Amino acid sequence: MLYLANPCGPAVIDAMRDDRLGFIDTPAQGNRRPAGVVWCADNGCFGKGYPGDQAWLAWLRKNSVDAATCLFATAPDVVGDAAATLERSAPFLPQIRGLGYPAALVAQDGLEHLEIPWESFDVLFIGGTTEWKLGKAARRLIREAKTRGKWVHMGRVNSERRYRYAHETGCDSVDGTYLTFGPLINLPKLLAWGRVENQGSLFDELIA
Repeated sequence: MLYLANPCGPAVIDAMRDDRLGFIDTPAQGNRRPAGVVWCADNGCFGKGYPGDQAWLAWLRKNSVDAATCLFATAPDVVGDAAATLERSAPFLPQIRGLGYPAALVAQDGLEHLEIPWESFDVLFIGGTTEWKLGKAARRLIREAKTRGKWVHMGRVNSERRYRYAHETGCDSVDGTYLTFGPLINLPKLLAWGRVENQGSLFDELIA
């Protein structure tokens, strides 16, 4: 499972160039993406980083030369509200695909109760509130996405336990800000999280 991070220091960038990490890019980030690394394009709606509809599309268009190495680009979403997210995302998903990116729908609270337009996107991005994303509904959606051949990504993964949880539920990639604080100390720890395949299940534990 691939961890997508911010380029916080030479050692982290080297790990990205060696394909041990991926790069999460946003219009508000301001960091230069190393050439050739695997990356994703996140809209920044979680927080205050979304630049606006036209600016987001313009940013994607500007970076489309590197779309071949991009795992996905997220359609705009509404945090915690699946119905509003589906409505907001609908016109963007085909435009994102048209620019050469795999299009990602950000799953939010309540998506399990709605009709999901599976054919309109390529990647299911597990967002939403912490309680929802770690609950049974999100796990069912992950399983369905995998049976449909979709890539699944989980956001806000900042601990080994959360990483293990995402792996066990079937996610293909995750992102987080774990390396932003103390990258020299935390990078070896994060890279060691890859041993999760040999560890026991966390489903019955409290996920930090």
